[in-house]
Amino acid sequence: MELVKVRFKVNGEEVNLEVKPYETLLETLRERLELTGAKEGCGLGACGACTVLLNGKPVRSCLVLTPEVEGAEITTIEGLKEGERLHPLQEAFIQHGAVQCGFCTSGMILTAKALLDRKPKADRAQIVRSISSNICRCTGYKKIIEAVEAVSQRMAE
Repeated sequence: MELVKVRFKVNGEEVNLEVKPYETLLETLRERLELTGAKEGCGLGACGACTVLLNGKPVRSCLVLTPEVEGAEITTIEGLKEGERLHPLQEAFIQHGAVQCGFCTSGMILTAKALLDRKPKADRAQIVRSISSNICRCTGYKKIIEAVEAVSQRMAE
């Protein structure tokens, strides 16, 4: 089988790899780059546990083939913190108890980040609509929505 050369950035770092033509971005991130924040929940793009940001937009990394990200910028949950300081969304999820089992957390945070990057003053309805395609089986979403609202309110000040 012929391998495909691909070059892209992950969390600001240049990556050059040879991958199988059908290797998913999720496989590349987890197995080759050891970035395990994105989870494989369903492998069908339905749950959102594998969400990463591709050029600033949330995508299901289980549905994206690595050769398709040539020249792209990928952000994973590991890339949000600056040094030892957590991203405000990460802090808010902790403060509001929006983390239970943690399986959906990285996808939820990255989806919320994409929203707040576009609409820093997002209201509750926009937040609910934004995260509605990410499945959480533990929290009932209330604390997740409160955490995102808190960050949005801080950004509005």
